[in-house]
Amino acid sequence: MGDTTRSPRDRHARAGLAFTLPFMALFAAVFVAPLLYALYLSLFRERLVGGREFVGLEHYVEGLQDEAFLGGVGRVALFVAVQVPVMLGLALVLALVLDSGRVRFARLFRVGIFVPYAVPTVIAALMWGFLYGRDFGPIADVANRLGVPAPNLLGADTLLWSIANVTTWTFTGFNMIVLLTALRGIAPEVYEAAALDGAGAVRTALHVKLPLLRPALLLCTVFSVIGAFQLFAEPRIFFTMAPQVIGKDFTPNLYVFNLAFSDHRLNYAAALSFLLGAVVFVVSFVVMHLSRRPATRG
Repeated sequence: MGDTTRSPRDRHARAGLAFTLPFMALFAAVFVAPLLYALYLSLFRERLVGGREFVGLEHYVEGLQDEAFLGGVGRVALFVAVQVPVMLGLALVLALVLDSGRVRFARLFRVGIFVPYAVPTVIAALMWGFLYGRDFGPIADVANRLGVPAPNLLGADTLLWSIANVTTWTFTGFNMIVLLTALRGIAPEVYEAAALDGAGAVRTALHVKLPLLRPALLLCTVFSVIGAFQLFAEPRIFFTMAPQVIGKDFTPNLYVFNLAFSDHRLNYAAALSFLLGAVVFVVSFVVMHLSRRPATRG
């Protein structure tokens, strides 16, 4: 009888809550709980004698003065400033070319560009590391046949950009698919109106497609920035190939990993993880804020 007195809206709300409870429980167990535990660890210091000691924000203050951590953040920031625009520019051009309808075997072309994203990051890094090798690999073989020194693509001045090349090769196809999907979602009437106004293919791309792609471009930019600050697998693989160039602090993630599992400074590593998260949040917020500028009409 109690069920008959409840309104349909109340019953729907209870049903919705019942459906979302499993997800909320899993989310709390695998995401919220580890974050809270890491926050708890960051406020303490493990001592050989005396056990765990509460230090408050001391680890955070130390992290803001840690040259190794700040140097890694600066290195990744330079990586983001160069690699992300290049990658998204390539993805945008490829998406516009495929959307033009003038490419033969467009499906094969699209799949071929997307395939690198399906390659595991470790495999991609190993493959490109083989190509980059100065004493082995096809680039070194060609240089030897030509009688010229092989380029040092794993040197101190080139290694960051060699990693950027791997990342660009891996993720350009993914971003192209996102942008192409957004282009396919534009109503045909928009293109018909542009054609009636006398707009050609180039003007349509610049003044119709690009403004309508801004939400998708913003999404790709934010995801790319977050992914770049999480850079770990590529430098971790290249560390075995160029240990004299890649130190334990080449990227913030690599530094935190080595602090936690090599130096056994788990509490300090937890604090640096939160500082890195704050950096990513600030950069993502700035990107989103800059994207809120009104689009220029042509």
